[in-house]
Amino acid sequence: MAPSGERGAQKYTVGMILSPVSQTPINLALGAASLLAVFAYGWVAAGSAADPQTPARRNGAMLLAWAAHLLALVLDIAGFGQASAGARFGFAPALSMTVWLVIAVYLLESRFLPLAGVRRVLAVMAVLAVLVAFLFPGEARPQAASPWAPIHWVLGLASYGLFGVAVLHAALLSRAERQMRGLKPKPGAAVQAPRLEPLMPLLRLERLTFQFVGAGVAVLSLAVLLGWWFTPHWRWDHKNLFAVLGWLVLAGLLTGRRVFGWRGRRATRWLYFGALLLLLSYAGSRFVLEVVLQRPL
Repeated sequence: MAPSGERGAQKYTVGMILSPVSQTPINLALGAASLLAVFAYGWVAAGSAADPQTPARRNGAMLLAWAAHLLALVLDIAGFGQASAGARFGFAPALSMTVWLVIAVYLLESRFLPLAGVRRVLAVMAVLAVLVAFLFPGEARPQAASPWAPIHWVLGLASYGLFGVAVLHAALLSRAERQMRGLKPKPGAAVQAPRLEPLMPLLRLERLTFQFVGAGVAVLSLAVLLGWWFTPHWRWDHKNLFAVLGWLVLAGLLTGRRVFGWRGRRATRWLYFGALLLLLSYAGSRFVLEVVLQRPL
């Protein structure tokens, strides 16, 4: 028979197991915010992109989903309701925050510029991001290794968002170019007026794309410098290596555009490759550690 002290410890342990943090009001609020965001984004995604009758309602639903998405991110990242004090983070919240930042720019930009066909794609991406963040909320970080670490994290997330917006504009630019090439009739074919979605002028779209790339490179440069300068034990792990490689590719893109006039497919390929390296930098490395290897921080 186990001593009374042992039995008490066992009861305490069992009680901890049977009373998970997920049942606290804060975590119920996280689940409710995530569910609301998923349903609102899903309603937007299910709507027809060619439906001109309900743009105001769909924009309102997008704004509601965006606000619920923000609430879910705050509750998740701030670590409200978890057993130990401190923030928590991981690959899924990073991806969710990136999508949220891209949608924030879209909601602002769509008031002034035509961004046809973007809303549905962003809504689908947001549904996936919110669900993944709810399933993989990240790991607790009781305290930062440096007082500058939170600024490093914020700058890194901001750069993710800026490059996400740049990729979105590059995709719109590629689609606009394909539409323009489709206007050229084939020899002997009857000339028909194709039904085109409204898009902003190509030069303006291209300029916006590289403005976001430039802003992203500037913010990423500060994030990398802070991480290198103020991290007590800097090491060339996968995260840092991919981050520096991504910075080199994107800085090379800006240099090539300024010196050699790069544009079109060559420029967008450099942008996609650099953004992919940055995605592998934090989100990719943390996914491997958290999900594949299940290794603690």
